[in-house]
Amino acid sequence: MLWNQIAQDAPQIGWDFYGPVILFVLMIALGVPVWSAIGAAAVAMLLISDVLPMSLLGESLFDGIDAFALTAVPLFILTGDVLVRTGLSRKFLDIADALTCWARGGFGSATVLVCGMFSAISGSDAAGAAAVGRMTIGRLVEAGYPRPYACALVAAGACTGILIPPSIAYIVIGLVLGISASTLFQAALIPGVLILLSILITNIVVNRRHAYETGGLISMGEWTANLGRALGRGWYAFIVPAIIFWGIFSGRLTPTEAGATAVVVTIIMGFILGTLKLADFPAMMESSAKVSGVILPIVALSLPLAQTMAALGVPQGFVFAVTSVTDSPAILILLMIVVLIAAGCVMETTPNIVILAPILKPLADNIGMNEIQFCVMMITALGVGFITPPLGLNLFVVSGLTGEPILKIASRAVPFVFFMLLVVLLIAYVPALSTTLLPAVYQ
Repeated sequence: MLWNQIAQDAPQIGWDFYGPVILFVLMIALGVPVWSAIGAAAVAMLLISDVLPMSLLGESLFDGIDAFALTAVPLFILTGDVLVRTGLSRKFLDIADALTCWARGGFGSATVLVCGMFSAISGSDAAGAAAVGRMTIGRLVEAGYPRPYACALVAAGACTGILIPPSIAYIVIGLVLGISASTLFQAALIPGVLILLSILITNIVVNRRHAYETGGLISMGEWTANLGRALGRGWYAFIVPAIIFWGIFSGRLTPTEAGATAVVVTIIMGFILGTLKLADFPAMMESSAKVSGVILPIVALSLPLAQTMAALGVPQGFVFAVTSVTDSPAILILLMIVVLIAAGCVMETTPNIVILAPILKPLADNIGMNEIQFCVMMITALGVGFITPPLGLNLFVVSGLTGEPILKIASRAVPFVFFMLLVVLLIAYVPALSTTLLPAVYQ
């Protein structure tokens, strides 16, 4: 019905738009790489519509990635990879375990916390799912958790990779919409922590109900001693996130400079600890390049697609069509959330951002939503898609690690999806959650 409404109320949009979109959907369904599908749709739209010169494609491919802010993406990815290879990520786990060992469900809570700690450095959810999954899933099963639930717990915790700053997703959406990544990082801090707490509380509730993990309940003296030993052995692991947060939130470093500093400091610590060698560098560079090589072509090819859609009046047509159905801000916000979660279920975050942000942003502006709040709501809603079938990237990652069927993991992830959705609704309807930490000009 909405599709027909768009077609009727926006006559300037025709098959020069719908044809390339259908081509894009078919290519994705056939398993064609996302960047190829986006590129094909952009070329088709330029050729059919003729609203912009074909030379735009070459210029946009260069301009799309010729941005200083994008340099932060491979830097944070590399930092996360170095963190794993130096063993510093295991220090996070030891400290999180010592911090929560006093309670029932302690190691499950530690798993969620270490996901948050890793997210505060790497900015990537898939990297967090892989790194934390290797360290924790076996131990979670030994502690009494069913393997499918242990996988779901790690997959859900790793969603914080794009929700807790620094985040690659916020760098990309900042570039697309012309908003400072540092500002978005500050805005995302409270919502990111809320998502982490929702996952933590969900695990506690589920564990209490099913009694998966019955350990814990140690004395205060034992807990203090355990925590003291863990901090004594691994306190230096927090130097890296401390530098990132201090640099970005104090305004002393841009996200790119913070990422570069984090890489250098992590490498130096690896050499000092003796856990990193020069022979490790080729593998680290190759691993980070593979991840960066997935993100950057998508950004580059999405820019000409977004520019062509803007020239065709697609964002304005979408706003007109939707607001002609209802003018209630509350319903329109709910509609945006549904669109974002549905998109997050079938496609990765980066293409969703570069395609949907320019279309949905005018709608958010039309109902008076703060642009910072819109960005945070969008990224958080897309983050839910990482543990929602059919794509559910984190589900695929942990399934690949353990061999557990994706549907079994997804069924155990339902409680996490529910509580994360509650946080998304809070972010969407309570602007203060996204703007409290920002200067008055953004509130």
